[in-house]
Amino acid sequence: MKLLIVADLHYALPQFDWLLDAASRYDMIIIAGDLLDTASSVDAGAQIVVVLSYLKRIRQRATLIVCSGNHDLDALSPAGEKHADWMRAISALSIPTDGDTVMIGAAMLSVCAWWDGPETQNAIAAQLHAAATRPRDSWIWVYHAPPVDSPVSWSGHRHFGDTALSAWIARYRPDIVFSGHVHEAPFVRNGSWVDQIGDTWLFNAGRQIGPVPASISLDLDRREALWLSFDGAESIRLDEPLARPIAPLTELPGWLPHAAPKATA
Repeated sequence: MKLLIVADLHYALPQFDWLLDAASRYDMIIIAGDLLDTASSVDAGAQIVVVLSYLKRIRQRATLIVCSGNHDLDALSPAGEKHADWMRAISALSIPTDGDTVMIGAAMLSVCAWWDGPETQNAIAAQLHAAATRPRDSWIWVYHAPPVDSPVSWSGHRHFGDTALSAWIARYRPDIVFSGHVHEAPFVRNGSWVDQIGDTWLFNAGRQIGPVPASISLDLDRREALWLSFDGAESIRLDEPLARPIAPLTELPGWLPHAAPKATA
């Protein structure tokens, strides 16, 4: 199974165009939060309409998984916590999203909301606790914020990680966690797009400007992950311990889907 993972598109429509074009070359597309952009001059409601249109079309080409990020919050709960209420419209498109745990083949995916307070944080804890006893070959989490004190949460000045996530990883030991949120992590000294805590692999593709998002392609059968950005390409094997520094690739692997979309002028 081939996965394509991005995050932090922030209403960059050329990047959504790229993702739509790439989708049919993969089995699964994962967007790990921040589809919208609170700093945009476009009204949030209008952004949601446009993004939902993209998601509907991407879903027609590949399995699609979407979690919320801090830029996606559009409503207040009765407890006064911000949450991404529009994720309900994503769920109506039969796209797994916040609060869902689904089986895709032998892999179990838990898709977690961005939490703004104890109500949502407790709901995530309950979600993970309920899923922990379910049989599966592998357990993948989609969670916008990366864990604290990891290179994937390093901005170049400080860590912007989630301490609750770190505790849940220590307790449940998922196989893979896909995050985003810290745009700079893969591009700064002492940061990275990949880390390993015990047996858990952590990924954050980062964010770059332009029509092509930074991305991670992962082949679950070959146990190999590839990071692609304007800074170059790197790959690691999931069946080997992580070794740093990660050497840049001079040639893309043969398993990477061919005819991947290229940036346009």
